[in-house]
Amino acid sequence: MSVTLRQLAVFVAVADHAGFGAAAVALGMSQSSVSHALASLEATVNGELVRRTAPVEPTSLGDVLLPHARATLSAARAFDAAAAAHHSTAAGTISLSVPPTVARGLLPGLLRLWHEHAPHIEITVFEAIDEEIDQWLEGGTVDAAFRIDPDPFPDGALQVATDAYEAVVRSDHPLAGEEFIELSDLLEDPLLVTTSGFAGPITRLHAMAGLPYRPARRIRELMTLLSMVEAGLGVGILPSLAASMLSDTLTLVPLRPRLERRLVLTGPTGRPWHPSAVALRDLSARHLPGGDATARA
Repeated sequence: MSVTLRQLAVFVAVADHAGFGAAAVALGMSQSSVSHALASLEATVNGELVRRTAPVEPTSLGDVLLPHARATLSAARAFDAAAAAHHSTAAGTISLSVPPTVARGLLPGLLRLWHEHAPHIEITVFEAIDEEIDQWLEGGTVDAAFRIDPDPFPDGALQVATDAYEAVVRSDHPLAGEEFIELSDLLEDPLLVTTSGFAGPITRLHAMAGLPYRPARRIRELMTLLSMVEAGLGVGILPSLAASMLSDTLTLVPLRPRLERRLVLTGPTGRPWHPSAVALRDLSARHLPGGDATARA
């Protein structure tokens, strides 16, 4: 079987952009070249990879082969970067996936640090929920990621920071000015919970306090939850990094019991790290307070 990296790149681009025209623009190719490359790949694998509909969607065979195409392209990027790094400084473009609270509260400072000390590395950021991050990292969609409380702790990963879960309430809430809030103090308010990675920790928090976990509403989007708290429809529980996402009418108050989470920068577990991801991790270990300089890939 003779499959080229260009064919795989076309396949992934058509799937990601849900169309041949958009894929052609992204790849800097003509639409006819994109169509020809994908048709050649389909002939090689003896089956259609996408449905020519609007929007374009992967077939069942496409769904099976797409993760392998992503992983192959990711490994090829890492191969090129490793070869270049053998002779000079690691460079190139890497993709990084982050959860929303990390993207808003932690990442801007890290991007400044990385740009200052490694301006030759270009970073493309993808924001996603925890479940998507794990899939994207291991499937090759991204080269590195921030994961929350990974278990087991990945080999070579770096714990960059910790934060704790706090109550998010309106600024005029009776408990807004307190030094801390007992979790039991929130039982009189409807509890709004985002399903984007926080339901598990909030359940554990209630178990730690010996309290029943009874959310009034489950909401996927974090910004929707904040809007509902702002409208006076209830209270929420979010990590302290969410402070950068709050309007002036909302505030975070520390909770008791205290539950922390670890924010971990890591690469994939099933293949070698991209050399530029290693470089960013080592930079973070050297320059961040409490960075673990012994991390290794």
